[in-house]
Amino acid sequence: MAVLYLSIGTNLGDKEQHIRTAVNHIEELVGKVISRSALYITEPWGFCSENSFINVAVGVETVLLPRNVLYATKEIERQMGRARKSSEGRYEDRIIDIDILLYDDWIVEEDDLIIPHPLMTQRLFVMQPLCEIAPGLMHPVLGKSIKELLISIQ
Repeated sequence: MAVLYLSIGTNLGDKEQHIRTAVNHIEELVGKVISRSALYITEPWGFCSENSFINVAVGVETVLLPRNVLYATKEIERQMGRARKSSEGRYEDRIIDIDILLYDDWIVEEDDLIIPHPLMTQRLFVMQPLCEIAPGLMHPVLGKSIKELLISIQ
């Protein structure tokens, strides 16, 4: 059994309901949610929008390998109405976004899957909720705790 951490965000429609729906789907398709942060209201990152985001982090026990977690999270996004991920570095409003942050202490570097998430330590909207649920968790590449990494970007 592995423990993985996901970041979930939404800035369209009934945002709190979208988060609840995504967490329910994660329970069904990925594994048991063992921790969940509070809701964080944040401004868009990397693009302009009038719509603020709600972001959360969840810890999940899973038997799925990282590639299968990726397939499952893409399927959840599709079921919830998201047609595609951002492309060519352009971000836009979204019903739901689920990113794999960490998977145990694994390091994965594939064309379409990089773990730890390469931008996580640059994003307060990721690091604050993650630090709430896993402050002592060590980043397998940087060798620092989530709390230390959060402090360094605040």
